[in-house]
Amino acid sequence: MAKKPQIFVTQQFPDAVMARVERDYDARLNDTGRVPDAEEIVSRTSGCDAIFCAPTEKFTADVIGRLPEGVRLIATFSVGVDHIDLAAAKARGIAVTNTPDVLTDATADITLLLILAAARRAYEGERMVREDRWVGWDPKMLMGIEVTGKRLGILGMGRIGQAVARRASGFSMEVHYHNRKRLPKDQEQGAIYHETADGLLPHCDFLSINAPATAENYHFLNQQRIALLPDGAVVVNTARGTLVDDDALIAALKSGKIAAAGLDVFEGEPRINPGYRNLENVFLLPHLGSATIETRNAMGFKCLDNLDAFFAGRPLPDRLV
Repeated sequence: MAKKPQIFVTQQFPDAVMARVERDYDARLNDTGRVPDAEEIVSRTSGCDAIFCAPTEKFTADVIGRLPEGVRLIATFSVGVDHIDLAAAKARGIAVTNTPDVLTDATADITLLLILAAARRAYEGERMVREDRWVGWDPKMLMGIEVTGKRLGILGMGRIGQAVARRASGFSMEVHYHNRKRLPKDQEQGAIYHETADGLLPHCDFLSINAPATAENYHFLNQQRIALLPDGAVVVNTARGTLVDDDALIAALKSGKIAAAGLDVFEGEPRINPGYRNLENVFLLPHLGSATIETRNAMGFKCLDNLDAFFAGRPLPDRLV
């Protein structure tokens, strides 16, 4: 029997994915329940040919520079690769793959959930029922913001942004967007393009952040840009937490400049800015964008498809470097 390739698996991925890992690979598993730190990553990859990782592990230039010589592939269980220094990987001759396409719909669904939950004060209502504070119907109780017919601004009109736009059409929302490049007409779905992000913001009754985490986008939504939004706007983020200046958003939520927010991602997660926890006008989720059985399995299978191709000497389906 041919020797199976050795890989380090940094997390316990879904059962169907792990079954395939253990069937096809000599897998060094992390069963500690903890995210491995830099020292563990370096030490546990000794003798391994590849790493199957999650976005919780940080592959900085230092970590990549210290990886054993035998490591030739990092397959990440994510679309975003802000946790991997791609330039350092390329310099070391280490291929990097991700999982595009398969999590688009799940993340777009969560975006709509956040839009509706934030606008309709779902957190306050659910808490009222659970805490037995609901005393009956009241004509002014928890009045929220109508979603139907409002203007939705989408920052980042990639796969997920376009899927959000399709869903928003079901609510008769007028979609505006900014993207690095304008989409072809047949992909715009009637959305209105703005050449600059700052030009987009005044047209956003709702703002959905769907842009990648880049150095240019760090703290995109800051005090100055919040001021460009209409008073009483709703902000939703399912991209990366680093795109939002938390202190600025919290201040705007407290002042009422921003009526409500729905957040699935946070800078420094899971250690979120504690200021969010005391606000009733923010709906918080623990990074659930891709968290469906179907999507998480598909993400894992994409990682394994890339691993299979790599060890078979075939082109990698989702190679980034």
